[in-house]
Amino acid sequence: MRLYLVQHGHALAKEVDPDRPLSDAGRGDVERLAAFLARSGLRVETVVHSGKTRARQTAEILAAAVCEASPESRADLGPNDPVGPVAEAAETWTADAMLVGHLPFMARLASHLVGAREDRGAVAFQPGGVACLERAGDGTWAIAWMLRPELLAAGGA
Repeated sequence: MRLYLVQHGHALAKEVDPDRPLSDAGRGDVERLAAFLARSGLRVETVVHSGKTRARQTAEILAAAVCEASPESRADLGPNDPVGPVAEAAETWTADAMLVGHLPFMARLASHLVGAREDRGAVAFQPGGVACLERAGDGTWAIAWMLRPELLAAGGA
C-alpha cells in the first residue's frame, strides 16, 4: 500500500486574501505535479484534504489527474493537529491514498510513520511537493520517493 503525502501548493498571504487560496505560482506547481503523476501512471483510490482552501484546491487538481473519486475533506489534517488518529487510520487502509495538508502536520506524520521522531522532520516538504510512503507486509513504512516543485519547473519534466 502506498500513501502519498502532499503539502498544498504555494498560497497567497493572509494579508492578500484571508482564505489563503493557491497563488498563480502554486497552482502552476500543482498542475505540473498532477500532470507528471498522471503520465507516470499513478492512481489512488482516494484523495483527502484538510478542508482549508489551499489544500482543497490542491486536492481537486490532483484528484482530477490521479483519482476517479472526488476529493474528501477530513477534519484532523490541520497544520497543528495530532498525527496519531491519521496514522492509526492509515494502518487499516488497503488501497493507495493521497493526503493533502499542511506543515508541520505532514512532516510530523511522515516522521511518525517511518519511525523517526516527529520533531525531526524525516521529509523536507515544500509547497506543492509529494512524498510517497510504502507500507511493507510487516506493517512498517518507508519513504519510497519524493518529488519537489523545482524538479518539475516549467519546461522540465
